[in-house]
Order: sequence, then C-alpha cells, then structure tokens
Amino acid sequence: MAVTDFLAKLAQIFPKDRLYTDPVDCYAYAYDNSRIFHAPIAVVFPLTVEDVQAVLKLANAHRVPVVPRGRGTGTAGGSVPEAGGVALSLERMNKILSIDPDNRMATVEPGVLNQDLQDAIKCVGFFWPPDPSSAAYCSVGGNLATCAAGPHAVKYGVARDHVLGLKAVTGKGEIIKTGCYTSKGVVGYDLTRLLVGSEGTLAVIVEATLKLTPVPKHTGGITAEFVDTYSCAKAIAAIMAQPYTPSALEFLDNGALNLIRGRHKNLLPDHARAYLMIEVDGAQQEIAEATLAIISACQVDGLIEAKAAEDTKALWAARKALSPLLKDIAPKKINEDIAVPVSHLPELLTGLEKLAAHYQIANVNFGHAGNGNIHVNLLVNPDRADEMQRAYACLDEVFSLVLSLQGTLSGEHGVGIAKRAFVPREIDETTMNLMKALKLTFDPENILNPGKLFP
Repeated sequence: MAVTDFLAKLAQIFPKDRLYTDPVDCYAYAYDNSRIFHAPIAVVFPLTVEDVQAVLKLANAHRVPVVPRGRGTGTAGGSVPEAGGVALSLERMNKILSIDPDNRMATVEPGVLNQDLQDAIKCVGFFWPPDPSSAAYCSVGGNLATCAAGPHAVKYGVARDHVLGLKAVTGKGEIIKTGCYTSKGVVGYDLTRLLVGSEGTLAVIVEATLKLTPVPKHTGGITAEFVDTYSCAKAIAAIMAQPYTPSALEFLDNGALNLIRGRHKNLLPDHARAYLMIEVDGAQQEIAEATLAIISACQVDGLIEAKAAEDTKALWAARKALSPLLKDIAPKKINEDIAVPVSHLPELLTGLEKLAAHYQIANVNFGHAGNGNIHVNLLVNPDRADEMQRAYACLDEVFSLVLSLQGTLSGEHGVGIAKRAFVPREIDETTMNLMKALKLTFDPENILNPGKLFP
C-alpha cells in the first residue's frame, strides 16, 4: 500500500513522459555496464533542481530508495537499483549553462555528455581533462560521481581536480552549494571533493562549475615495444622518474596486443609482448625535448624499439576499442581497475601473470600506466562453475597483491556493488565508521543509493 501511495503521489508531480512505472519501460534502467541487474519500481526524469528535490522529499516521507543515474556506463554497479525504489535518471538535465573563457570555467547540468562538453569548449580553446573511453556516451554527472579520469590523468589529474563548485540535493532533500568560483578558496570544509567520487550516496549533483584547461598547442606521440611486461614496467617507472611528464602513458600487455592485431592488421608489430603508447604535449621545443627524454628512459633490458610516432590516431582509436573487443570474445569479463604506485608496477604485472597462470584464467591487462592504474580483465564463461570459482579465487589474490604493494582497489571505476565486499581490506573499521556517519548526516533515512560503497 505504501508503494502504491508513493507512486500515486509521484504521478501527481511528473507527467507520463517523465515517469515510467511499466516494467518494460523501466528495464533499461535496471542495469549498467557491469551487467548486474535489479529492477526499479519507477524511473523519474527530472528537468530542474526542484524536480530532484521533490523526488527526494517524497522518497524520504515514504522511505523509498532513490538511485541517481547518468548514462549507465559504469562498470561497478553503482547506478543499479539494488534495493529497488526509484531510478533517478538525470539524462534530460543536459544543458551547458555557461562557458566563461576569461575565468576558465563552465557551468553544466549533470546530464551533459562528456564529448558534448569537449566539443563546446574546444572552439574557445579549452578542454576538460577527464576523458574516459566512454566519453561519447557518459555524462559529466556520472564522471563526477565516480571521480572518472582516463588517459590524460597522468598529467592533468582526475575529475575532482577539475571542479570548482557544485550544487546538489542531499538525501534529506536539502539544496546545498559547495566550493567557489575562484581557483583559490579555503572557507569551510571541502564538500566539493567529498561529493565527487561518492557515487550518489550523499547527494544528487544537479549543477557543476568545472575548471577548464587550455588546449595544448601541439601534441606528439611515442611508441615503445618490449619483450615482456617486466621490462615494460621498468621503463614506465623510469619515464615517470624523469622531469617531463607525458600527457598520456598507456600500457598494453600481450593479450591486449593480440586483440588489436586480430581486428586491425599491420597496426602493431608482431613480436612485441608489451607495448607503450605515449603522448606528450606543449610547445614544439618542449615536445622535442620530452620525446628524447622519454625514449632515453625506455632504454631498459628487454626494449625492442622506442621511437617517435608520426600519427597515433589509429593507435588511440584501437586502444579505446579494447573494452568492446573484450566483450566480443568473452561471455563475461571480470573487469577491475586497480592502481599501485608506479614503482611497484613490475611486481604487479608479473604477479598478475603468475596468478592468471596458476588459476588457469585468460587474462588481459591494459591501462593508464603513468598513474599505476591497470585494468585487469579476467575472461570467463559464466556457464562453467569451476572456471568462475577459479576466477573469483584469482581475483581475491589479485586484490591481496595490490594492497601488499600499497595500492588501491579502484582507481577510477568506483566501488558500487562489485567491490564493496573487499573494502574492509583497504579501509580500517574506525575510518569506515566515520564515513558511515557522514553518510547519515547527508542522508539520515539512508534512501540515497543505499547499500553502495560499504559492505
């Protein structure tokens, strides 16, 4: 009866084209890119801050869960309505409210697509550094909810480094404003950085003022081939130890290379078993100096060849296509985005190879090596119980390896549902209790994306 009453009141607020209750209509909002499935009782499409506030106040009164959602490109189940309730889709709040080149900022609604923002600000000479591989489909709100990054984080940082302030609606249904509109500001607690990466568990972001970065004058590319992952990892550490920071530093292991070779003939050398795609940017002189320094840093035992690349567009396109390629060849992939200090990459990558061999699990590794952020993909068939058992045993040891190397369980995908059971290994009980208390300060009825982040 309570749910029926709740839905009836929701229908009084929202017209039929902005409220779905038919299970068929709601189906597309029951899962994300993790392929975890839980159906909501309704999907609501707010257009304004007041719409969001109305949903949350009504949900509080009826104690109905509300799960904020961008475009569903997340891989950890963060936007899946596990507890049922309402999927609050922000996709129609998609206006770029202002672009201010003089102050290097833009203010946007959460449903703006990453690529649409990039296209809009490029014409005035700027870009927003977070650039996940799903940029054409993912929303800025989703990027902020998970603190997304991408290849250029090695030089420019992650999403929370490029936000000046937010407007959000807490789990109580209260509108708050965080941050300021200057690059410096220390008044009050830094709630902006707290909300970014909180996966919609504290408040719903309804507006973001973003810090823009000038488009570099020039870019250059470097490729490096290695006989194995260990020598490649040693080169990565050497590259990051020299003074020139690459604007992107991507690692591909032999499994990833074979995938690309199978789809794009003659794009990659046949004999390399590990590969680096490197980008540098800036003035022409700086690019020339950085290229020489990075090629010099690659001169480790196991290097086959390191050279400047004339045109890397095809390589970058192939790198961005890797995740879809993995789905083509495996019925299921266990996809993790662990990160370790760059100096520990040799131990991590060789350890991953040993674990995959020990558990007899097909494994493909690639990622943002300049941050020590590696995407580990265990390729499994969910219909084979023995294989799934071995895969999860392997994953357990992968996480143990990562934490033993002073790493973290998630570099950019978030925790969501997929990783929450492992969180106590990284965060101690006292710290976690403080986080849970913060959650209840923002959301005392625990209606906002309940069950996410914490075990």
